[in-house]
Amino acid sequence: MKKLRYIVLMLSLLLATSASVQAQEASATEAGEVNVNELVFGHIGDAYEWHIATIGGKTLSIPLPVIVHSSTGWHVFSSSRLEEGEYEGLYIARGGAYDGKIVERNAAGEEVRPLDISITKNVLGLFINSAVLLIILMSCVRWYKKHPVEQGAPKGGVGMIEALVLMIYEDVIKGCIGEDYKRYAPYLLTAFFFVLVNNLMGLIPIFPGGANVTGNIAITLVLAFCTFVLTNLYGSKEYWKEIFWPDVPTWLKAPVPMMPLIEFFGIFTKPFALMIRLFANIMAGHAAILSLIAIIFITVKAGPVINGSMTFVAVVFGIFMDALEILVAFIQAYVFTMLSAVFIGLSRVKGHAKEN
Repeated sequence: MKKLRYIVLMLSLLLATSASVQAQEASATEAGEVNVNELVFGHIGDAYEWHIATIGGKTLSIPLPVIVHSSTGWHVFSSSRLEEGEYEGLYIARGGAYDGKIVERNAAGEEVRPLDISITKNVLGLFINSAVLLIILMSCVRWYKKHPVEQGAPKGGVGMIEALVLMIYEDVIKGCIGEDYKRYAPYLLTAFFFVLVNNLMGLIPIFPGGANVTGNIAITLVLAFCTFVLTNLYGSKEYWKEIFWPDVPTWLKAPVPMMPLIEFFGIFTKPFALMIRLFANIMAGHAAILSLIAIIFITVKAGPVINGSMTFVAVVFGIFMDALEILVAFIQAYVFTMLSAVFIGLSRVKGHAKEN
């Protein structure tokens, strides 16, 4: 019972901290005005610095290394050099197609993007979250090395990780793929814990959390591409036969290959659905929380009664949304792994035995 109280207390502190930090960022705007688009998309989007807080009108942030190859060669410097404007012919675009990205001007005076491999906020967040994942799993490995199986099942954090591994391994991977499930277990378990840790770290409002990694479509694109490769690279002959010559009436296959075309496009729509589902759900959750907090500052000019009531509603619903996002973090990791396992299982289909 004491442990449950501690868990509830820590969760409440985390959610209250999240709401207060988001409110502090919004209150830093000039003259009490808040730009909702800038607040929401500034958090969701990537950046060349890691903003921590705004205290007394001063911004506390961590500058990150900029690594670009422009028309004048390679440039490596701190992103703090760009705070005052242009540096070495490079600057951050404000508006337009390259809004928020480092650009330069070509001979015609047009903004063009150089080759940019900078360590941005999402990249650093990816490194940090991967390190956290390795520390958690290697701690479990160390526990199993020190404790033989005869001593019983583990407890605490190690027991929770073991329960998650068994759930994904037995119910999802083994259940969805079938006979050849062991080949794909390492990838699917890695994908589950990678997505889960990144989702949870994105909910922590203070450094080193807060990076919107899985809410970045580039990250979900790579994850979906990995599933796409495993699904089609190791697909069985029956799988490819069902795509290019499915078991349907002949008039649906020739002379107009209607069903083969539909099946062929299905190869690409499956990973596309994986990519969009994870990206949209995580991004929408972050946007909803920040929009609720922004209501406090939008209603400032409406008077103390309306502003006070809307502040109460915004904080309560903000904390509720934070709690809901913890559940969503697990659900999205589970759904991504389950759908990946289903797609891989469908590609391992075997021919049906012919009836006598």
